[in-house]
Formats: sequence, C-alpha cells, structure tokens
Amino acid sequence: MELKVQKKLAGAVLKCSKSRIRFDPERLDEIKEAITKVDIKALIIDNAISRKPVNAASRFRARKKIVQKRKGRQKGPGSRKGKRTARLPKKRAWINQVRIQREFLKYLRDKGIIDKRVYRDLYLKCKGGFFRSKRHLKLYIDEHGLIKK
Repeated sequence: MELKVQKKLAGAVLKCSKSRIRFDPERLDEIKEAITKVDIKALIIDNAISRKPVNAASRFRARKKIVQKRKGRQKGPGSRKGKRTARLPKKRAWINQVRIQREFLKYLRDKGIIDKRVYRDLYLKCKGGFFRSKRHLKLYIDEHGLIKK
C-alpha cells in the first residue's frame, strides 16, 4: 500500500519530517483515502496519524565513561584539554602545598620534635615558598639537624 503522499501531507500538517510520521496499522484503508490536508487533519484528531518523538542522543556511552573516570581511568595526557593551571589553578595548588607543610610543622612542634624558634623559622620559609614539598621540608630538617635531641 503506497502512502507516500499521505506521509508527505501529514509531515506538512504536523510540521515534521516524513520519517517521524506514524500511521495506525489498523486504519490504513482510511488513511489511503485521505488525499487533502483537511482529510489528514481529521485523521490526526482521531489519532490515526501521529508524530513519533524525536530521537535523543543515547547517554549509555557517556555514563560508561563517567564510571571509568571515577575509577581514575581515561584521564591521561591525551584526554586533557587546557593547561595544568586550567584543571587546577595555580593559587589552589599553592594553598594545598602550603597547608600540607604547615600541618606537618604543627605536628612536629606539638610532639616536641622541634622547638618554637625552629618552628617559626621553618614556617616563614614555607610562607616564602622555600620548600618544594613536604618531602623537601623533611630533607631540610634532617640535613640541618634541627630535630631536638
């Protein structure tokens, strides 16, 4: 049964493409006899002709990728866009680094491993960006024999 003309007319009436038109399979004889837009409109009201929903993009692959990213996968240099500072701003990196060093110094002072004078000296060095990391700070303390005996 050729219904190309009816599909084209229904598309024009419903303002969508021919591929989105759906005919009720039990009322194909009625639809075949409809040759004007008025006939098609009447069939649309009777629900013999309807519009299919728009196909949305599937989220399946996106969800799969999110699960992998939570595990720490798919984050290599090939997947990154933007500089390192775009992903973690310089200031935020600095704050993280200094907080770790200060926390370590407080721990050493509270445990009595270093005295107040050494603590103050090292604290100011941390503030000035002297140490690259907590490990560098530990190394400096060991090399200069700043641990209390």
